[in-house]
Amino acid sequence: MRIGYTLMTEQSGAKALVEHAAGAERAGFDFEVMSDHYFPWLDEQGHAPYAWSVLGAVSVATDQIDLMTYVTCPTMRYHPAVVAQKAATVQELSGGRFTLGLGSGENLNEHVIGRGWPPVNVRHEMLGEAVEIISQLFDGGYVDYVGDHFRVDSAKLWERPDKRVPIAVAVSGSQSVQRFAPVADTMVAVEPDAELVRSWDMFHRDGGTSRKVGQLPISWDPNRDEAIRRAHEQFRWFAGGWKVNAEIPGTAGFAAASQYVTPDDVAKNIPCGPEIAPIAAAVKEFRDAGFTDLALVQVGGDHQTDFLDFAKGELLPALRES
Repeated sequence: MRIGYTLMTEQSGAKALVEHAAGAERAGFDFEVMSDHYFPWLDEQGHAPYAWSVLGAVSVATDQIDLMTYVTCPTMRYHPAVVAQKAATVQELSGGRFTLGLGSGENLNEHVIGRGWPPVNVRHEMLGEAVEIISQLFDGGYVDYVGDHFRVDSAKLWERPDKRVPIAVAVSGSQSVQRFAPVADTMVAVEPDAELVRSWDMFHRDGGTSRKVGQLPISWDPNRDEAIRRAHEQFRWFAGGWKVNAEIPGTAGFAAASQYVTPDDVAKNIPCGPEIAPIAAAVKEFRDAGFTDLALVQVGGDHQTDFLDFAKGELLPALRES
């Protein structure tokens, strides 16, 4: 399993994210993923720079590490034709290191354009059309498209990199797997669900050889109590699950929805403290479920530098040995 690092736009500013990206490469992580948010989940996180500008800077600030959006919604804030252009540009800047991770989005980020939030089946329809448009643009030439949700009029990528941008799609159940496994290169999911992996491999054109990329939040700190406090302050929103989290429109809603989540609740679900063993156990769940890649999220934007030192000296060697 490849171990990655998450550039969490919700908890760090743009300049800090670029510094973290370079630090994660030096620490020895295999790849980096970046969230694409207009809002943080909670006010306490306090950040939301434009991910694509940061990705351009990260592409130059790093040399070899793979990069990926985790994930971009190509249906409301962004038209899919524009997403294709942005992804092709990052691929060119990074020298072929970029994967375009796509998802159906969250109300938290997409409500800002004032179009309302469609039901999940419509969001999947929109994502399906977006993937088709982006794929056609990656193929080259002019693209005209008329769908139920999008139109494209004579679009073409004039800066098309030598290496085609791989497309990853976030899935959460059999319906989304059956829809997107045949048309995507890589699977994205946030829970160590072995059945989801088996289903993806069944419907994917390359069978079991495709990448399956997961994500694991951790709160490393020499003081376990401080690690739990910080995880509860900034990551208690995670307890709602994605079906709930996709629907809430703002930070006040997430604060209200998580008001009864206790520090103990968070500590049961997120490895907290200085010990490697709880992190390794959580990583093993993803590995045993069949994931090929796992991106760690260190909770707390101001606690990345010490974590990267810990990862380089202790955590990554221990995970690879195990």
